[in-house]
Amino acid sequence: MSYEKITAANNGSFSDGVLRRRAAEFPPSPWGDYFLSSHFNNQLVEDNVVEKQQFQEVKEEVRSMFAAVENSSERLSLIDSIQRLGLSHHFQEEINEVVLEHIEKFRKDNDNDADENLYIIALQFRMLRQQGYYVSCEIFNKFTNERGEFKESIANDEVGLLSLYEASHLRTKGENILDEALAFTTTHLKAMAMDSNSPFFEEAKYALKWPIYKAVPRFMARQYISLCHKNPLKTNNVLLTFAKLDYNSLQKLYQKELGEFSRWWKEHKLKEQLPFARVRVVEIYVWALGVQYEPKYCNTRRILAKIITFISVLDDMYDVYATLDELQLFTNAIQRWDVSCIEKLPNYMKGLYETILEVYEEIEKDICKDNNIPFAFDYAKEALKSLCKAYFMEAKWFNEGYIPTVEEYMKVARISASYNVFASISFLTLGNVASKEFYEWAQTDPILLKAAGVIGRLLNDMVSHKFEQERGHVASAVECYVKEYEVSEEEALIELEKEVGTAWKDVTEDYTKSSLKFPNVILECVLNVARLSDFFYKEVDGYTFADGETKHFIDLMLTHPVLV
Repeated sequence: MSYEKITAANNGSFSDGVLRRRAAEFPPSPWGDYFLSSHFNNQLVEDNVVEKQQFQEVKEEVRSMFAAVENSSERLSLIDSIQRLGLSHHFQEEINEVVLEHIEKFRKDNDNDADENLYIIALQFRMLRQQGYYVSCEIFNKFTNERGEFKESIANDEVGLLSLYEASHLRTKGENILDEALAFTTTHLKAMAMDSNSPFFEEAKYALKWPIYKAVPRFMARQYISLCHKNPLKTNNVLLTFAKLDYNSLQKLYQKELGEFSRWWKEHKLKEQLPFARVRVVEIYVWALGVQYEPKYCNTRRILAKIITFISVLDDMYDVYATLDELQLFTNAIQRWDVSCIEKLPNYMKGLYETILEVYEEIEKDICKDNNIPFAFDYAKEALKSLCKAYFMEAKWFNEGYIPTVEEYMKVARISASYNVFASISFLTLGNVASKEFYEWAQTDPILLKAAGVIGRLLNDMVSHKFEQERGHVASAVECYVKEYEVSEEEALIELEKEVGTAWKDVTEDYTKSSLKFPNVILECVLNVARLSDFFYKEVDGYTFADGETKHFIDLMLTHPVLV
């Protein structure tokens, strides 16, 4: 691929009377108008009466399994399968009951060493922390020797090893035993993933790349259905059948939503007005879907997709196309939030500015009026204003050829990662679930939001910095680290990867603490955005270069139903 080089030292130049702009040859959308095509829309039919009846019958069969399973450990395994198959929204009451039962059981086992089953103990630990309950990691001491190292004998327990590996991802700072557990299990899982004779060959390969805690829920459900299909011993037929029915039903809903969003994009002529920007309609919807997948949150996805559109376009406008003078005008206009500012903007910015104000006004009328939460709307607006300020600061650094220190860069760049905008809109669409007390907490820039921003920014920078530097871009975390610490790029990447690990520890710790005060559904919005970064920026910039693994995964999630 070739890229248009910077044609002037500054961000736009009139030295010979002609304005030159930077440009990036972003790959076209791999989807085109697929979700608007008549071929696709003809397939969007509602579930018929027979399908709905089958769905309800199988659902009740699954519900009856909670009572049929008498052993508490087996009930916990059932919940694990239900969550991994993406079915937890159907059985939240039953799940909560089992979780409460296991909080007490975990404390007793921790006191008297009653249970020596590594699989169950690690599963119990992970499930409770995932639900927002802090439980001590000291229970794993029973699996270490006198030197504090994990006993090699547990390497023969492949089920226990996988369970411990998944649990170790929910570590916080200072939990050395979980650091050791992650290193120990990773080594053995790599060997397992190379042994095609192992019954856990496929699961080990998948777990190494996509640990449960860091996986986007819908993607995890699709992958786990495939895993269970290949290995029928993973779950029973009734549960797997219900998972397939539910997955296909939700997929139809998502296809309908994506078609509507695609029409909104077309109607606003964003591609025509802003030809320099990436066209990523489907990928944007996946970001929204990743934040909240449950059917009752269709309004969250609808609104969030529009806001993420603005984030994507603004990112390209500030990074690639606009001159610094134009960006100053736009940044000032966003701070004023007044339609009269439109007259001062360049023509190509006017439609974007007007659409931003229009959509936020729509949000205010549709949500804030009904829920009487104007402070929530103010928080959402301020998040977008802060994002534009951060984008402008980065444009200014590029224009001046300035490479900041890592600390200086991250202070701005974790805001430009746009997570506060994601979060603020997600909170807002949940209505009265997010209280005034919650918004007061959110405005203190809590560790949960900070750490999620760090994860997003560093993962993005680590996989995209080479492409961005080629076409002209502010120094990323990688360049800042190399300059400040006088190390190689490879050394910088190793250290930044460690910072991502530390940020995940912060996310886990603050999520657990905050769960004592606020509903998990709100906090999970932030956690899911961090997971989305891991999804899109695993090895390449899967948002910009979306015609690879990203397209394959989206194909599975949005276009191919599973066979029942």
